[in-house]
Amino acid sequence: MLMVSWSEAIKRKYPEPVVFVISCDGEGKPNIMPAGWSMITSAEPPMLAVSISHKNYTHDLIEENGEFVIAFPNREMIDVVKYTGSCSGRRVDKFSHCRLVTLKSRFVRPPLIKDAVACFECKVKGKLVTGDHTIFAGEVLASYISEKYKSRLYNFGDGDFRIIQK
Repeated sequence: MLMVSWSEAIKRKYPEPVVFVISCDGEGKPNIMPAGWSMITSAEPPMLAVSISHKNYTHDLIEENGEFVIAFPNREMIDVVKYTGSCSGRRVDKFSHCRLVTLKSRFVRPPLIKDAVACFECKVKGKLVTGDHTIFAGEVLASYISEKYKSRLYNFGDGDFRIIQK
C-alpha cells in the first residue's frame, strides 16, 4: 500500500449513488439538492440517512422541519443533478427553473419527484453532527417506485453521471 493524501485516496470511492434530498421551508416551498452521502440505516423500521453540510440551505430546512424526501434520479436527470448542485435554494427556485413535476407526499410536506426511479418520505428520528456535516436519519413512512424508470443515476466523479448497466 502507498500512503497518499485523503483527497487522493477518497477518489477511489467512485462510482457512488446520487440522490435528491427534498425539503420545505416554513411556508411549504420545496427545495432540492443532490447528495452522494446517503445510506440505509435500518431494515426494521426502515430508515435512510443522508449527510448534509452545515452550510447548505437543505440542512437548515431539515433542522427546522424534521422531514425530507429522498428521490433516486433517473438517467434523464443529469442536468437537474448538475444544476441543483450548483446553486442554493436560498436564492433560486430550483423546482421552477428545472420544471420538475411533483406529486403530493402522504405523510411529509416535501413533495415527491414524479419521474424519479424511487422516492421515500422520511421523518427525522436521529441526527449526528460529524465535523462539517450532520447525518440525518429518517424513518421511511412511505416508499414509491416508478413504472417507467428502473435504473438510477450514479456519480463517477468529475461531473460524470451515468447509470450502471445490468
